[in-house]
Amino acid sequence: MASPKKRLVQAEDLYQFKLISQMRLSPDGATVVYAVHRVDRKTEKKYSNLWLASLQGTSPQTIQFTYGDHSDTQPRWSPDGESIAFLSNRGDQEKPAQVYLIALRGGEAHPLTSIEGAISEFSWSPDGRQILCSVTKFDPEELERQKDEQKKKLGVVVRHYDRLFYKLDGVGYLPHERNHLWLVDVRTGKARQLTDHPVRDELQPAWSPDGRWIAYLSNISTSPDERPEHIDLLIIPAKGGEPRLVETPAGPKELVSFSPDGKWLAYYGAQGEGLVYKNLSLWIVPVDGSAPARDLLEPYDLHCSSWVLNDMGQPEQISPTWTLNSQRILFQVNLHGSSLLQSIDRDGKDLQTIISKGGVVGSFSLDKAHNHLAYFYGKMDDPGQVILRDLNTGKDTQLTSLNHSLLASLDLGTIEEVWFKGPDHNDLQGWILKPPGFSPEKKYPSIMEIHGGPLAQYGNFFMHEFHYLAAQGYVVYFSNPRGGRGYGEAHARANYRCWGGPDYDDLMAWADYMEKQPYIDPQRMGVTGGSYGGYMTLWIIGHTRRFRAAVTQRCVSNFVSMWGSSDFNWAFEYEISDKPPFEDLEAYWNLSPMKYIGSACTPTLVIHNEMDLRCPIEQGEQAFVALKRLGVDTEMVRFPDEFHGLSRTGRTDRRIARLNHILRWFEKYLK
Repeated sequence: MASPKKRLVQAEDLYQFKLISQMRLSPDGATVVYAVHRVDRKTEKKYSNLWLASLQGTSPQTIQFTYGDHSDTQPRWSPDGESIAFLSNRGDQEKPAQVYLIALRGGEAHPLTSIEGAISEFSWSPDGRQILCSVTKFDPEELERQKDEQKKKLGVVVRHYDRLFYKLDGVGYLPHERNHLWLVDVRTGKARQLTDHPVRDELQPAWSPDGRWIAYLSNISTSPDERPEHIDLLIIPAKGGEPRLVETPAGPKELVSFSPDGKWLAYYGAQGEGLVYKNLSLWIVPVDGSAPARDLLEPYDLHCSSWVLNDMGQPEQISPTWTLNSQRILFQVNLHGSSLLQSIDRDGKDLQTIISKGGVVGSFSLDKAHNHLAYFYGKMDDPGQVILRDLNTGKDTQLTSLNHSLLASLDLGTIEEVWFKGPDHNDLQGWILKPPGFSPEKKYPSIMEIHGGPLAQYGNFFMHEFHYLAAQGYVVYFSNPRGGRGYGEAHARANYRCWGGPDYDDLMAWADYMEKQPYIDPQRMGVTGGSYGGYMTLWIIGHTRRFRAAVTQRCVSNFVSMWGSSDFNWAFEYEISDKPPFEDLEAYWNLSPMKYIGSACTPTLVIHNEMDLRCPIEQGEQAFVALKRLGVDTEMVRFPDEFHGLSRTGRTDRRIARLNHILRWFEKYLK
């Protein structure tokens, strides 16, 4: 019997995808809990519910565990495995989520907390009697507004700030309250605040194995907003009291964890402030401070991250995970377009790869006895599934099959991975997505996609946008030029304070490589990218006329005006100069695409989001007005109420409209 004919990817397929996040394995290793996200097409609202997956004999079984049109996220098993705590807005969808509890055997979920603030993360105490929460309380005026319908209807009257960092893309304007640590009694729901500093955030807390101590990260410098990468490691008694500083090198830090024997702390970090290109490495330090912190990965030139750019959700980065004997640590790294799971011993030796290249490892979780490992795994042709590994036999079993029917019905074309030489004889990696029904005898229009960051990577993860454009008959190609992650620190450092230099040269080498392919029409080549990719798109049209059409998205166009107006605030100095623009205007202007826009003649579509706080919309407006004044064919497409990440997290109808505008522009000039 002939298999059914597959169809082409459509923009509207975004409504059909269901995505997994925040997966955790039960203490007994029998069950995995995870959140499944979906979109309601009629209302454009996004919801998520919890599901359970397990092995029944040798057969995987999945069941939906929570129901309803609300958002259930961050499931966490109790230490005895009898219940699950999670965040949910089911009580009032207009307010931030609270912690809920539900028994594994079933029954109604019930709220544990009623904190007047936003809970960002939480964890069970080792004895299961308390839950540790990270909370940003509501400002008094916000509380007053919530309790008065007339004031709530009128909205905010004024915003008043006296500190440098006052807004954050994806969040909006920040409250005056900072993020602090709270403890909640699981039996009574009574909450008490553990920390309360007026200008410091206390972040990413972790319990000691005996439950007596809590480690966390905070910037305790005299003026945190003037040293945003000065992150400190501290320990506080769980009963409350004064925190103790654990001496570590100054620099960014993330995700601390105690060793099972309680003697060590592990964290991801880099040494030095403002050196944004440096690897985020794996460090350990004795809890008692008896020895200096050590970078276990220094000889290996690896960057600890799960991030591979895509439009299907952010793979979760997990804290350094110790083995039971406190001798080894599991962690994720970026490498050659993949996110790997690796382990290393406490002496920084015997680096081992547990899950190798070819995909993206997101959430991972071990059972109490360390007999089983559950992990999220995404690939080029699959946005992600839950895999269970028996660590005694090494056997992997896929527990979920989300989107199986949808993916089986789609013709995704074919992807070819290539390595090629850059202009400095440097090795570069790229991927070529050929359209469904590809014929080597034909000449195709092509689109070069440039990733954002620049400290990020494209690679082995499903990208709906690329498949959609390929389905319309385009060869879509993408690479990781210098300035990105996954190829060592020297690769990441190459465009430090020289955007548009080695990175531009690499992209042109990539375009040269593609232009020589017999199936590419050199007269019908297009280019697009967002954020830093939007910057590079503008840079390209100001430096070459080789592309027939361009689409610049949520771009950086002018570093002079972006300084201080982005949510990155003054910290763009790290990328440009040691000085602010009023002391070194030439450095900012020389790296701005607007300086070179007068040479542009490529028809260019400008796409920007009106609530973008990372690259404010004036960046796109400058480019649009300049191109119009130059007589270059250009249009501007603006999306209201959307932050920087529209293409990944925005309202689905707007994501679809964005794709259709990109396609329309390229169809006009490349077809």
